[in-house]
Amino acid sequence: MMLKTGEYLQNRYEILALIGTGGMSEVYQAKCHVLNRLVGIKVLKEEYSRDANFVSKFKMEAQSAASLSHPNIVSIYDVIDEENLHYIVMELIEGITLKSYIKKKGHLGIKEAIGISIQVAQGIAAAHDQHIVHRDIKPQNMIISRDGKVKVADFGIARAVSEQTVGGPNAVGSVHYISPEQARGEYSDARSDIYSLGVTMFEMVTGTVPFDGDNPVTIALAHLEKEIPAPETLNPEVTPSMSRIIRKCTEKLPEDRYQDAYELIADLRHALVDPEDDYLKAEADLETAPTNVREDDSSAVIRAAQAIPERPRRRPAESYKQYKRQTQDNAIDKLLSSIGIIAGLIIAVVVIVILIRLSGIFNMTSGQKESETAAVESVTETAAEPVVVETSETPIEITEEEVAKVDLRELGIAGMNAEAAVRMLENRDLVAEVREENNETVEKGMVISFSPEEPAVGDTVTLLVSLGPVKVMVPVPDITGIPEESALSVLTSVGLVPGVRTEAANEAAKGTVVSQKIEKQTEVEKGSAVDYVVSAGKGTHYVAAVDDVISLQEYLGPSAASTVLEVSIVMKQYVNGESVTKVVMEPTDITGDTAVPVHYNIEGADGVPTGTLQVLDLTNDRVLKTYNLSFVEMDR
Repeated sequence: MMLKTGEYLQNRYEILALIGTGGMSEVYQAKCHVLNRLVGIKVLKEEYSRDANFVSKFKMEAQSAASLSHPNIVSIYDVIDEENLHYIVMELIEGITLKSYIKKKGHLGIKEAIGISIQVAQGIAAAHDQHIVHRDIKPQNMIISRDGKVKVADFGIARAVSEQTVGGPNAVGSVHYISPEQARGEYSDARSDIYSLGVTMFEMVTGTVPFDGDNPVTIALAHLEKEIPAPETLNPEVTPSMSRIIRKCTEKLPEDRYQDAYELIADLRHALVDPEDDYLKAEADLETAPTNVREDDSSAVIRAAQAIPERPRRRPAESYKQYKRQTQDNAIDKLLSSIGIIAGLIIAVVVIVILIRLSGIFNMTSGQKESETAAVESVTETAAEPVVVETSETPIEITEEEVAKVDLRELGIAGMNAEAAVRMLENRDLVAEVREENNETVEKGMVISFSPEEPAVGDTVTLLVSLGPVKVMVPVPDITGIPEESALSVLTSVGLVPGVRTEAANEAAKGTVVSQKIEKQTEVEKGSAVDYVVSAGKGTHYVAAVDDVISLQEYLGPSAASTVLEVSIVMKQYVNGESVTKVVMEPTDITGDTAVPVHYNIEGADGVPTGTLQVLDLTNDRVLKTYNLSFVEMDR
């Protein structure tokens, strides 16, 4: 049943206009007079309204979707039954569907496609977190608002019609994006949405769907049996990273796709800073590098290889973060192994020395002990001499000294400024040696630790001084040409932060980043701020029009022909409480029998709706005519 303009629903929603018709519903623009806002109302068509089971499912899924609240999802405000009418009240977005946008542009640029895909994937991720699967992801269900924000519509509603076959009357629009498991009528989950988003990304960058045919069944079979064409064969500008992402999204088996939308978002963000997939190429080179084997010990190598389990090969499509983390972990493992070996050697040497000394003590006679004690007491009056302990190895010299020692622990050197610590050591006749290393917690220039803790006078004390946290350098991504929200997401993903935001009139769509202060690929410290400029659209100005002709003879009478007047035209406005005058026509000498044309489109001050235009007779210091002006805001 078609609703009429001016009709009220629930004594609250006034129908303003029919704005769209789909396979199962009609969508109207309406005004909510309770909250004084515009809304969209999606009304089930009559043939669906008669099916009680369908209506029940429709309401249940819509109510479930109403719990979703995310910037990239069209909000559902209410689900209502009113006699034979079943409808949803939802957020009204002023914009264009992604399907129409693709048709309008032919195909999208890679950065723009990635920016849109990230926003869609964020909406999908939020729904999946609430265990809501869309099941009908397609560009017709994605709306791009005037400010560049992308919102996904009809969450949860698609489930209500999921029992229809691919040959049903409303399947044609969706079958181009259907996952293989949906085409087989099997269980579908979040990975089905990822497949459909992959097909949508394919269409964004190529301008066409991967499979088409005369009927829905033919198209569905193609999704089941055929590989998705490589998008770069249709558009050479498609980058290796974008092509890989699309291929992974559209794998036939769900387990071969991204397992959740967050994985996909991470790779999409990385694709903006690494379009050529250089990190995967570098890893491939490492994995295919030849291994050098000594020919004279091949049997030992074979035995060792048989004893060591094969290292699992990492899937090429794993995200850059995983790759980077694995590389760091390997480096840490090597470092710990080296430290373990060195520590083991040190412990072994210490144990040997202790055993040697103990064996010497037990072999002493009582007389020897007394003479050795007397010798030790006399050392304080003579220079220290080395005691040599004979072993089967090279002799180890141990020097015994009775010299004054300093307990540095009591001086609080750890945490002290390095310069102050050096002066303190030198004042106590100690030699300071400074070593520096990065430290995440100790401020730059401060002492982390020292050794030894109790040096003797004249000894060298090593101070370990902090260089502060490690400076991690990252390349600045190119954030121009994409919506501001996507640009900020890209900056955050590489460890940078948004800097000063500026708006400027520009030919680009409103909300698009048109320039950045730091050039792309410039290496900067992680955490740096990047200033950027956002398009405010083409901009507007305030214009008033005057169209008239003044006969000076009316003011001068019969003697007009022999009279010359100095005439000027000015426009006056009150701006911020002050009178502002703008000269429209400079002072000009005009014969009294001349008709003066007053044809002007006059630009006024921004935001000031009124003003006056005056034709002045400067010769006689008078106003010949005044026009009241009304200014209208117009696009430039």
